[in-house]
Amino acid sequence: MFVRRGEIVINYNEVVAIGDTELLIVVSRMFGLEGYEIQRIPAHDGGRNVVYTCEKEGESAKILRIAFLPDRSREDFLSEVEFVRYLFEHGGSVSNIISSLEGKLLEEIVHNNHIFFVCLFEKARGKMLVENNYRYREGVPITEYYYNCGKTLGRLHQISKGYMPVHRRYSFSDKYNAEYIDKRIPSSLPLLKKKMVELLDTLQGLDRKQETFGMIHFDYNDGNYSIDFDTGEITVYDFDNSCFGWYMLDLASIWRNGVGWIQFEPDASKRRKFMDDYFESVLAGYRSETHLEESMLDKLPLFIQINLVENILDRFEYMGNNWEEHESYEELLYLIKCLEEDISFIGFFHEIFSSDEPFEYEKNNI
Repeated sequence: MFVRRGEIVINYNEVVAIGDTELLIVVSRMFGLEGYEIQRIPAHDGGRNVVYTCEKEGESAKILRIAFLPDRSREDFLSEVEFVRYLFEHGGSVSNIISSLEGKLLEEIVHNNHIFFVCLFEKARGKMLVENNYRYREGVPITEYYYNCGKTLGRLHQISKGYMPVHRRYSFSDKYNAEYIDKRIPSSLPLLKKKMVELLDTLQGLDRKQETFGMIHFDYNDGNYSIDFDTGEITVYDFDNSCFGWYMLDLASIWRNGVGWIQFEPDASKRRKFMDDYFESVLAGYRSETHLEESMLDKLPLFIQINLVENILDRFEYMGNNWEEHESYEELLYLIKCLEEDISFIGFFHEIFSSDEPFEYEKNNI
């Protein structure tokens, strides 16, 4: 039934329908999942995979991922899972990749002209912050969490500095360049295009030495790791966006994650004080595992802007031509204004920011 043919684009709901009737049967045989209760995890906006939990009494829980979009090649997937295995084997706190019964990290299935890439991972211990209603460990200061966020990432970066890939992952600049910007950003936003290209041009002059540039997660946030609430240990997963890039891109993501803890504070000076203290704890954890050059840390505002570039491009990719009618329009417009007007730190300390409606910008304000 499953033979190699061509490739046709398929949508999420179609994959679910195939999975429930046929695909999961084949996958279960490949990975020895007979007897496991397999439940699909609801997808989020812009999701590129169908993901399932696999549970069986007496066995550790697992996460099954089926990728179906033609935006990634077999080499892309192999480079991702090989990096995850390397991190795990060298002491990184990540969800390990599980080989199939044939010893493969990646399985490829072709069914009715559709190509599926299948991976199985150990389920991370604990749960996400959102699943715990953003409450941290009882009786433990939240600063431990900030420190551990930095420490966990620092360990991954330190391991990455010695990584020599068999299948090489793409670099940040291979995807994020003037051609990609021109393709994704509407012609009605010429200033945005110009600012994006200028920011990417600035990156080209930065060092790409071992201490500053290597494989990064590039989506390091509390939706992509779980916390063991008994110990505080963080386990990272979802390396879907991983690529070769500057380590500061991941640190900029951590900085941005911190704004959620104080975004409803109306006093900008208090928001700034909190963010300074928060990031100091993050950096203490990070530096306990790896070296960070001050010259790169000084460029934090630049890397936060670069993260905005990636975020805006990603939003346009899944919003399409109807972005002005999308429910997240005000959020996207806010980010656009921060780039177009050179407003640093996602406007968090600027008059553009409102604690009543954080990171939103009304169309009639233009």
